[in-house]
Order: sequence, then C-alpha cells, then structure tokens
Amino acid sequence: MTWCRHLVVAGGLLALTACAELGIVSTHIPLPPPVSEQDPPKTGFGLVSVGFEDLPGWKTDAHSEALPAFLKSCDLIEKQPKTKRMGTLEEMGRVEDWLPICQSARIIRPDNAAETQYFFESRFQAYSVGPRWTASGLFTGYYEADLNGAFRPDSRYRYPILSRPKDLISADLGRFDHKWNGSQIAGRLLKNKFVPYYTRSEIEDGTLSGRQLEILWVDSPVDAFFLHIQGSGRVNLADGTFIRLAYAGRNGHRYTAVGRELAASGLMRLDDVTMPAIRNWMEANPVGGTALRRKNRSYIFFRIANTDGPVGAQGVLLSPGRSLAVDPQYIPYGIPLWLTTTDPGTKPKKPLRRLVVAQDTGSAIKGPIRGDLFWGHGRHAATKAGLMKEKGTYYLLLPKSARTEPTS
Repeated sequence: MTWCRHLVVAGGLLALTACAELGIVSTHIPLPPPVSEQDPPKTGFGLVSVGFEDLPGWKTDAHSEALPAFLKSCDLIEKQPKTKRMGTLEEMGRVEDWLPICQSARIIRPDNAAETQYFFESRFQAYSVGPRWTASGLFTGYYEADLNGAFRPDSRYRYPILSRPKDLISADLGRFDHKWNGSQIAGRLLKNKFVPYYTRSEIEDGTLSGRQLEILWVDSPVDAFFLHIQGSGRVNLADGTFIRLAYAGRNGHRYTAVGRELAASGLMRLDDVTMPAIRNWMEANPVGGTALRRKNRSYIFFRIANTDGPVGAQGVLLSPGRSLAVDPQYIPYGIPLWLTTTDPGTKPKKPLRRLVVAQDTGSAIKGPIRGDLFWGHGRHAATKAGLMKEKGTYYLLLPKSARTEPTS
C-alpha cells in the first residue's frame, strides 16, 4: 500500500500502493524477498547505461529532498550480509558495494542541493530499463487513507475494521521452489485440508462474527473499502485524536479491480475510471456499490500501528513524493530511481520528474517498469493519488563499483 497502497503488505503483501489500473489499483501487500542467493530468478530484462546529462529534467529537481528517504533505506541495507546480492543483475551489485555510498550519504549536508546532486552523480551510474528511450510503463499513486471511526459501534459507526484471524495461514511459495519467488498463498485448515479462506462477501455477512476481531468501527463502507485498497490509513476519533492502521494480512483471494468491473458493465468508460469517480458512483448507488465491492473477493486485515507514518514493504517509513512502490522481482528495495512521467490532473499535462527511492510494493505492481508513487496524507495527496494513471519510465541509479563493463 495502493491509489491503492498499501495493499502494501507491503513489504508485506499489502502495504500501502493505489490505483493500479483502475481498474484501479495498487494493493500494497508485502511480498517476500525476491532474490535467492542460490538460484536467482530469471527476470528477463536488461539495463543500458546512460549519462546523467541524458536524464530528462535531471538538473531541475531538488535532489536533497530525496536524501532523507535514501538514508532510511541505508539503515536497513547496512544490516544485511556484505556479500548478499542487491538484485538479480550484476550491475545492482552486492551490499558491500552500497555500504560506502551509504556512509558518504550520511555526511552530505541535506540542505545543500548542489552537494547532494554531485553525490548522486559521483557515486552512481544511471541505467535505463531496456532499449534506450523506448521502454515505458504505468505509474499510479497511493496515499494514507483518512477515515472517521469509534471504538464502539452505534448507529453511525457500523462498519468494522478487523484484525487478523488466528486461523488465517499464509505460505511463502518461494520457500518451496525458487520459480515461485514473490508469490504467497493464504487459506485455512478444514479437516486437515488447506482450503481457501473466506471471501469478502462471507466476511461481510458475518462469518467471522463473535471472534472479537473488531479493532474499531467506521462510518462509511466506501471509506472502509478504500482503506483495504490503500492497505493503511488514519482513523480520526471524536475526541480529536487519531490512530494509524497498518496491514496485517489478507484472505488470499485475487484482487479484482472494481473500476474495470464498472467499465465492463457499461456504467463508466474505462478512460473515466479514477478513484474519485469510483467513490462517487458507490456513494450515489449504495446497493450497487455493495454488489460492486463484493466482486473484489480480496479482504484485508489490519493492526494498530504506533509509527509516525505508513511503513512500506522495505520496512521504512514512507516519504511523501519520494517513496515509490515497485515490483521487487525486478527492482531491489532501497535503490534510487529517476522517475519521469506526467503530473496527474494537470491540463495540459506537465512533466513530473524527480528522484525517488524504491521502498514499497503492491499486489498490482507487476513488471520491470511499473510504479506506485506515495503522495502522503491529506486532501491534496488523495486527489493526486486518485487521479494518477500515467505513462512514463524510470532510470536506475546503481553503484559505479558494481559496473563491470560499459553496456552502451
């Protein structure tokens, strides 16, 4: 997680991420580590080295704003074995190639734009993914959802947010065979057989009632649904305080993009599908909205999070505008990326070019060029994330010390 994050399991299978194809969506659900030291997966994508002078808009960014996000990733990179591969390609190097870079990053003055830009240019080699200038992908956005809730149900607060059931079992399939790296399955035991877990419809109809799983209740089924899409959020209480909810698990059923269901039913043009449009339709059609939400059999469980913000799949606090959810089968967590796409909601379209860090993932974030940009919290973040469905690309910034020979 999300605008659909989170399901960031984020590292986890959902973690916060967004509107993947809205269809929408980016469920930020955390995924297991994608790389095996013994048998790295065949990713089927290549890198082409490029100069920083060839990165569109490189000199126009405030690179210093991305430095704190990169340092958060360094905190975790530095805890890993030195010989561990950072990714599936040789250019990505090993942890030992990143350690001196992280050490240098800590002495950079964060408010010095020129010094920060030089740091990235001197330590990294930029690479395009695939053929130069031709490769592109989809970029969506997610944000930290905002809801109103209470710890006790009443006539207003009637829609429960549930914690993870004890009988929900998740399995990392990559532990059984490397070809399944990044894949998980969830279910329950029934008479010593592993069977699928309950669907959204079954859970909403009360199959888990009486287990005391309710964390709290919110006042909108639509808000609750989009919390599931985002994978994390803030719930505002009547006394002016709030609590944060983070992803704790999912029922294991495949995510269905409800926006595509609307389009397939002829109720909305696919080009018009955005998070605000879906929300408006659900609120204007309560009965139809319930039926539409239930087409998505996936269901998310939460936990109370005592953090200063949402945490991505890498395990670090996400930085608004600088954290990107990626497919960890291709892009390792913690690497800087030069993102070049268009700014959602601008007419005519304006370029959106900035330095970001791969720190999250989502169930809808698949492929070598696919990203979900974390916009933060609040109305502006919700608007940007809800509208973002842009074509674009990114460039990987990888250690010069890991480069064996020129690739272009």
